[in-house]
Amino acid sequence: MVRTSLSAVESRRVALAAQGFGRAPAEVVGTRALRAGIDRLGLLQIDSVNVFDRSHYLPLFARLGAYDRTALDRLTFAARGPYREYWAHEAAFIAQDDLRLFRWKMDAMRERDAAPARVEHVTRTESVRRELHAMLRAEGPMPASAVEHESNVRRGPWWGWSDVKLGLELMFRWGDVVSAGRSGFERVYALPSQVLPDGFLETAPARPDAIRQLVARASRALGVGTRADIADYWRLRSDDTAAAIADLEDAGELVPVRVEGWRERAWMHAEARVPRAMTASAVLSPFDPVVWFRRRAERMFGFHYRIEIYTPAPKRVFGYYVLPVLQDDTLVGRVDLKSDRQRGVLRVRTAWQQDGAELDAGRLADTLLRAAAWQGLDGIEVTDRGTAAASLAGALGVPLVAHVAADDADAPAAARPGADATA
Repeated sequence: MVRTSLSAVESRRVALAAQGFGRAPAEVVGTRALRAGIDRLGLLQIDSVNVFDRSHYLPLFARLGAYDRTALDRLTFAARGPYREYWAHEAAFIAQDDLRLFRWKMDAMRERDAAPARVEHVTRTESVRRELHAMLRAEGPMPASAVEHESNVRRGPWWGWSDVKLGLELMFRWGDVVSAGRSGFERVYALPSQVLPDGFLETAPARPDAIRQLVARASRALGVGTRADIADYWRLRSDDTAAAIADLEDAGELVPVRVEGWRERAWMHAEARVPRAMTASAVLSPFDPVVWFRRRAERMFGFHYRIEIYTPAPKRVFGYYVLPVLQDDTLVGRVDLKSDRQRGVLRVRTAWQQDGAELDAGRLADTLLRAAAWQGLDGIEVTDRGTAAASLAGALGVPLVAHVAADDADAPAAARPGADATA
């Protein structure tokens, strides 16, 4: 039976099921499960902040439970692994085959970077880019640090990158170079011919066909969404998204639905499930697809969420690295987490219950105990800040620790929110 309407709670369950929540956890999460998890989402967004753990590790932990992070590194950091990086949402790991779906974006970025407002960077790095191309051809893949040095760093809107780094990033945006894994957490650059099959990018589909495929994948990953939701998944233009939605609706792949409480039109993927219930317990990365489009999180979950890493400490409301708490089909609160690796402790610097929600402190305690064990930490410390701090400490059986104002002063990464500051 084709659904033409969804209640608000059904829409949340559809979305969470499409994202891989509600499945029984495996006893052992191996490489096959990791690949299936990435492929279900379509991408893992990268961010450099490591106060709890790097963002791309967290979505799979939220859905699959504890896994060996070195196994994910072998998939994403290897020079000839199955995943590559590109600006697919922000900086993100995507399947190598999907890189072709962004060939049109590479061309669009080249054209945009040639516009008068940006052409200075292109002109300034022209000779550097020629030298870098020759160096990569002669010496093989390398990170920017292999050739840059402090004397050529410039300050300005590109976050103090050197001309070497800026040149490599322009080439990366345009597809003149591609990622060849990471060294530590630093992106390694290569000529396409060094890590991709012969003529790989030249076999890319035309822009309308590529966007249609991306819209189909976004719709499957979202379960149900508005045009803005679908466009945001891969950062597509609204008009391109609308045209693709119309084609996919005609083909029966997308079904228009009315969602309780949503003013905008919505579409559900034809393969989406409408679960009768949803069982989930997780903390979510700020860059998890469930919450990365803040307008959707507010519309779907009634959850107003803004990352506060880049907010001066005295003006933060909830904390520095605040993760939404998912319990079943509701975002019930948020916690500010820090992995204190020197002391072997997971620090809960703030814990908040969402207004109007019922946060189960015992379930959150279990979630955090699993997170601490996954991080290799021996205990959990709860600071006495936030509406859920006392109940969480009680569920964990630990005393509350006094909040220290100086603890709020973590230095933010020198990049815009959601961006890969070290790429």
